[in-house]
Amino acid sequence: MESKTSDEPRVDDRDADELTVQNVQVVDYLAKEKEGIQSPITIMRTDDEPPDGGTKAWLIVLGSLTMNFSTFGFINAWGTFQAYYEQTLLPGTSPSAIAWIGSIQYSLVFLPGLVSGRLFDLGYFRIPLLVASLIHLAATFLIAECKEYWQFLLCQGIALGLASGAMFGPTQGIIAHWFKKRRQTALGITAVGSSIGGTVFPIVFRNLVGKIGFPWTIRVIGFILFFTIGIANMCLRRRLPPVNISGGLFNWKAFKSAPFTIYVFTCFVAFLGLYTVLTYIDISAVSVGISPDFAPYLVSIANASSALGRLLGGFLADRVGGINIMVPFTMVAGIMTYVWPFAHSQSSYIIVAIIYGLTSGVYVSLLIAPILALGETGDVGRRVGMTMTIQAFGALAGPPISGAINGATHGFTAVGIYAGTMIMFSVALMLTVRYLVLRRLWGKF
Repeated sequence: MESKTSDEPRVDDRDADELTVQNVQVVDYLAKEKEGIQSPITIMRTDDEPPDGGTKAWLIVLGSLTMNFSTFGFINAWGTFQAYYEQTLLPGTSPSAIAWIGSIQYSLVFLPGLVSGRLFDLGYFRIPLLVASLIHLAATFLIAECKEYWQFLLCQGIALGLASGAMFGPTQGIIAHWFKKRRQTALGITAVGSSIGGTVFPIVFRNLVGKIGFPWTIRVIGFILFFTIGIANMCLRRRLPPVNISGGLFNWKAFKSAPFTIYVFTCFVAFLGLYTVLTYIDISAVSVGISPDFAPYLVSIANASSALGRLLGGFLADRVGGINIMVPFTMVAGIMTYVWPFAHSQSSYIIVAIIYGLTSGVYVSLLIAPILALGETGDVGRRVGMTMTIQAFGALAGPPISGAINGATHGFTAVGIYAGTMIMFSVALMLTVRYLVLRRLWGKF
């Protein structure tokens, strides 16, 4: 019998572990007459309820947490690198130009989501994750050898950012395979990994760079990443089989939904201002006379506070709704962005870092939750990927715009006004999304 051809990847080419599920309906079998083996061409899931707990599900949370630690956590430490590069390694380069390294990292964490998310839906997860992990580690160790601006841009900005994006996106979507009722709690726990990384890496960097130098400090960070990325690769597994949903990489039909479209735009707007404080809090503190030895710890303080916000946000969101929690906390983050340029003492900077870290952490931990709710689980990778790709442009443009404003005004007041306004605009858009979904001013969403 002649085999039918399909545009879809062969199921038996995928990782066998990813296809081991229960309560799955397999359709459209083709018999291989000579071998007597059935080969599934299309696999569809039933409405199988996620376990919402158990050893396997919590190992997924552990793997996602360590992946967030290794990707977003490392990138969240960028403020420390920004200050060190301005003051030590690249003193002749403008702050705005250096900020492009960090903003490219931030944006590329999201940009590959369009491809990685679609591959995830089609069943390709573990091999792409392993390849991206190896590239991530190689890029980290190459940073230790960099001397010129273009080298840092290539290794730390582009290579590390792309690898982080290929790893980060699918690990967010996989939570939907294992959790439903406790999904936002699980997302909050996994998001703590970013806070831990953003706390640990600046402390490691500042304590080692003066003792063993920049190259060996980066190598130590690389060995830490080798351990945490290894844990993630061992723990993370799909639960549901792949689902063939038409539309290719970009599902234009999803944008027929006004709530989904506006929420995606909300993410873009938020990231135009969200990382401004974390990028410039170190250097702004030094500019008002705070000790250069203490200023880098402000990033760690903000990220440590963010961990509490991420846990709190996930816990509350499962009870009253994700956007209902995101709106007030993000509003406070916007207010603190306005306040930040007017801090002039060490104690006031610590207060700003704590409150901003706590409130922005709630937003980041729940960022994906509305996307998971605005569609089917089988298309979750693509929806998350589309959202991340679009918001990547906000993350790319935000810090350099802030740096350009700082360079033009020779201060951070206008920077705070710009970034705070973008965050407040995103709050207004989130309220619009909630109204469109619920058709009333208040309700759980």
